[in-house]
Amino acid sequence: MTRIPARHMLALALATVIAPSWAQQAAGPQAPLAVPPQAPAASPGSFTVSDIRIDGLQRIGAGTVFTYLPIERGDTVNQTRVGEAIRALYRTGFFEDIQIGRQGDILVVTVTERPAINRLTLSGNKDIKTEDLTRGLRDIGLAEGETFDRLALDRVTQELTRQYNNRGKYNVEIIPTVTSLDRNRVDIAIEVKEGKAAKIRHINLVGNELFDQDDLTDSWESAESNWLSWYRRDDQYSKEKLSGDLEKLHNFYLDRGYVDFSIDSTQVSISPDKRDMYITAGLTEGEIYTISSIELTGDTVLPKEDLERLVILQEGSVFSRALLELTADSITATLGNIGYAFAQVNTIPDIDRDNRTVGIKLQVVPGPRVNVRRIVFRGNTRTSDEVLRREMRQFEGAWYSQAAIDRSKVRLQRLGYFESGSVNVESVPVPGSNDQVDVVFSVTETTSGSFVFGLGYSQLAGVTTSVQLSQNNFLGSGNRVSVEAQRNVYLQRYSFSFLNPYFTDEGLSLGYNLWWREFDNSEFNTAQFSSTNAAGQVFFGLPITESDTISALFGIDRNQIFAWRGSSPQSIVDYIDAVGQRTFHAWRAELAWARDSRNDYLQPTRGTYQRVSLETTLPGSTVEYYKVNYEFSKYWPINRALVLNTRFEVGYGDSYGDDRTRVFCRSQGSQPLPPPGLQAADAGPTPGGEACGPGSVYDKTLVASGLPFFENFYAGGARSVRGFRDNTLGPRESAFNSGYLQPMGGALKTVGSLEMFFPQLIKSPAARVSAFVDVGNVFRNVDAFESSELRASAGVALMWRAPVGPISISYAYPLRSQDEVRDANGRVIQHGDELERLQFTFGGAF
Repeated sequence: MTRIPARHMLALALATVIAPSWAQQAAGPQAPLAVPPQAPAASPGSFTVSDIRIDGLQRIGAGTVFTYLPIERGDTVNQTRVGEAIRALYRTGFFEDIQIGRQGDILVVTVTERPAINRLTLSGNKDIKTEDLTRGLRDIGLAEGETFDRLALDRVTQELTRQYNNRGKYNVEIIPTVTSLDRNRVDIAIEVKEGKAAKIRHINLVGNELFDQDDLTDSWESAESNWLSWYRRDDQYSKEKLSGDLEKLHNFYLDRGYVDFSIDSTQVSISPDKRDMYITAGLTEGEIYTISSIELTGDTVLPKEDLERLVILQEGSVFSRALLELTADSITATLGNIGYAFAQVNTIPDIDRDNRTVGIKLQVVPGPRVNVRRIVFRGNTRTSDEVLRREMRQFEGAWYSQAAIDRSKVRLQRLGYFESGSVNVESVPVPGSNDQVDVVFSVTETTSGSFVFGLGYSQLAGVTTSVQLSQNNFLGSGNRVSVEAQRNVYLQRYSFSFLNPYFTDEGLSLGYNLWWREFDNSEFNTAQFSSTNAAGQVFFGLPITESDTISALFGIDRNQIFAWRGSSPQSIVDYIDAVGQRTFHAWRAELAWARDSRNDYLQPTRGTYQRVSLETTLPGSTVEYYKVNYEFSKYWPINRALVLNTRFEVGYGDSYGDDRTRVFCRSQGSQPLPPPGLQAADAGPTPGGEACGPGSVYDKTLVASGLPFFENFYAGGARSVRGFRDNTLGPRESAFNSGYLQPMGGALKTVGSLEMFFPQLIKSPAARVSAFVDVGNVFRNVDAFESSELRASAGVALMWRAPVGPISISYAYPLRSQDEVRDANGRVIQHGDELERLQFTFGGAF
């Protein structure tokens, strides 16, 4: 809307009733056609325009004026045409003042341009982001380079005041300043003094005799100031929020049968300093009503008795609007699953106030059966349509199914390619058709991988470099690719992993793993030995239901172990000597079953994840063993602000087949053999079970049994029991003649956790905060398990999906740990746990 000064509005009004004296206009060099109010009325006159001249232009071209001017050369002009021309030019919004006159037969248009906005600055705004404000100002034409309209500036001031009032800030001041510059330009500065938000000091309900006020306001978004208000912000008054709370109050009574409930009055008062709010509401509770009859009518499409089973309320029960709405929703959902996308259930009540009963008729209006014409995806700037389309359970050309659409939405959320909660679906009717819709899925892409590059130096490790690229949605294809190269004094690792989750159209996944590694385990807080690994694996996955998948892995690997007497624990040296070789070859197989019903991949709020796996080396491997692992995780939505996650993991491993046994002998009269692992000149190991040869006597028998030490489970750290150093829980052993105990891991692992997530504590969809309690440990075997040996910790954690990968920071306080015990001489009798309260991980999934 263009603002026209009052004097021009007056001139326009007069132009339609007062005729200019063209004889008088011609007498002077130039005179306006709009006659001043004091001029006497004259009889209408007209003239033919021989030429048109535009005066007063600075930035706007004459061609622009001619485009909007409804008068051309050769036109006959009278007072009506003049009024139309002035109004047309004012509607452009380019001019502050417009005058039209004549000089002979030349039409002279004199204009005063509105100034251009040279610079627009905002200051003081904290609650509303500058980018959002700038975008809104640009939408109404208040932006740098645009024509300045003071009316638009006034509207902005009013709208900002309203928005801050909605945030509870009633003492906000919006101060616009317009500074005139040369060349018809202006600078605009908008200063915002937000002030403090008004807080609700007291809420008073009057007339509630049956229920306590605390019960009535328990679900309200508005609340009196309390110790949690800094987080919930529930003590900030908002008219819209209060209206919603009063609606909740109404529903509270209607759900309990109080049909005549009413809110008689609502009063909101504010303190003189506009800092404190007081809310009072008067209500009438009424009496409880029961159901006298309930009947299903209309076109039910399905057999009537099938829909009647969905009716929750029964004759004689207390009236409840919530149960009534649930019944209607169940019926519409059932019809929606067979194609009736626009089905409705109209509730027709018959209230008998004398007997306090309600008769209800549920009228079913199915509407036309709807076919899905097209499925459309929006917002997938990186992910191809094919990747999303293969997750669809609703198909084009098929009958509309709400259940299939809901399932498709969940499958998209579980891909992990999009922001949590950003997958939205909408059914759009096809224009000109009442039985077709387009289903539109809107998504917001997020980071689906991580890139890690590290470069460092220390006297101990020397130069350390590492590069890792992991992408769960490689080039938008849905394939997962991971490449890693890492090198320092203690570690060299090169690996490649690939997975195609849709190798076939039926959903069979196919993947490969290749890696080579030289590794010193001591750097990972485990027993001191080193290894060189090389492996190649291929794995398959096949979905058997919507949430169940079975998978298989087959591979071959080679693991060369290096242990040293005096540095490595004696049991490791004994195991290697019992096997009789340092290189372990394995044909490996793994079978697994997983069930995943979580509603989101990145930040689930409900659903369960379970996985059972059996990994084993096949006969013919150097050592034959198996590992069984079970994982369980369930998310429980407590309310909109709290989500509880319960996690549990147990793993167990052991050998199968015959144990590997070796007997060590020595010559008679010679000194005992050195500790196993070093060969004596006059004696050597003999195959297990054989007697010592002539001239030799038995020295020692070594047996390799149970789960190999290099396959042990470990616990402790950011991904198991937080607050304890990575991999340090469980059995420990010292090296030969060494007092230092080294973590050995164990064949049995038990880890559990209770974690409460606070989705609304941080507004960013890429971050979340939680409080947790972790419990767990590893044990040498099943017989060594003791519940008293379980470790526990409690703390808080922050998880953030950074652009280069997920980051997790936790601070944990050990609740149950083992302290170090020394004797009177200061010697360590019992070693304590290694604690690490602040822990940080980068690049792992969470």
